[in-house]
Amino acid sequence: MDEVIADARRAASAGREPGTLEGWQHGGKWFSYEGHAIFSRMAGQGEPLVLIHGFPTASWDWNRLWPMLTQQYSVLTLDMLGFGFSDKPVTYRYSIEDQADLFQGWIEGLGLQSVHLFAHDYGCSVAQELMARDQEGSLPFAITSVCFLNGALFPEVHNPLLIQKLLRSPLGGLISRGLTRGAFERNFRRLFGNQNPPDHQDMDDFWHLLTYNNGRGILHHLIQFMEERRCHRNRWVGALQQAQRPMRLISGTADPISGASMARRFRELVANPDVVTLRNVGHYPHLECPWEVFSAYREFRKRVT
Repeated sequence: MDEVIADARRAASAGREPGTLEGWQHGGKWFSYEGHAIFSRMAGQGEPLVLIHGFPTASWDWNRLWPMLTQQYSVLTLDMLGFGFSDKPVTYRYSIEDQADLFQGWIEGLGLQSVHLFAHDYGCSVAQELMARDQEGSLPFAITSVCFLNGALFPEVHNPLLIQKLLRSPLGGLISRGLTRGAFERNFRRLFGNQNPPDHQDMDDFWHLLTYNNGRGILHHLIQFMEERRCHRNRWVGALQQAQRPMRLISGTADPISGASMARRFRELVANPDVVTLRNVGHYPHLECPWEVFSAYREFRKRVT
């Protein structure tokens, strides 16, 4: 194992980065967006790297990569509105475009001239919208590179779980409010490969993030992003096909909803596709095999440079 990864492992084990969800929360800061509190974290030095999390979790998903990435880059992340430790208003009109507005305003407010994006799941759609804006010349900063982890980049090959379909249905409100820890855990575990499934502490953390600030009550609102992907398919897939910036997909191929089929589609529709596949890894590569993901990302950034 190379020196950078070894140093990162030593940093994590020595406690220089918070190893608990409580520590992650205490190390963050809040800012206001549309009158709502947004949780954020920033650390490291170097070129700005923005991490964009997925559904239904939060920025905590990146915690196992955090010690490695912050040794190389200036890393920024936040919990999007409706997720994690950020506010979760019940009557809010959630959308991918609004989440992109949140990131755009935050990055602009920090005075950053350019950023690299690293996105997962729901965050991939947010990144695609930001890419489309960049190509239109409407962003006040440049996107230097984009790396994707498992996400529905191409909605036609997305295979949602039954519970996700139910949350989108007319019964979604009842399903959301009535979701139990057991039902959540059974469905969430299906997303992982069989080599590194989440342990009991992981499930405690994910459940806490989901239920924080009455998060169960809005799941059926958040999940409407699946319809947004269909409606904006041409715009967001076009952003991939017209990309002039370096772009890589790191894909856990054991992911049942956006794994091997998504990687194949990326190779079919994107010119000169850069795809790294991780066998026996599911929907959360950055949790299941963070060292391999970091190695693939660092190699990508070397090529960008």
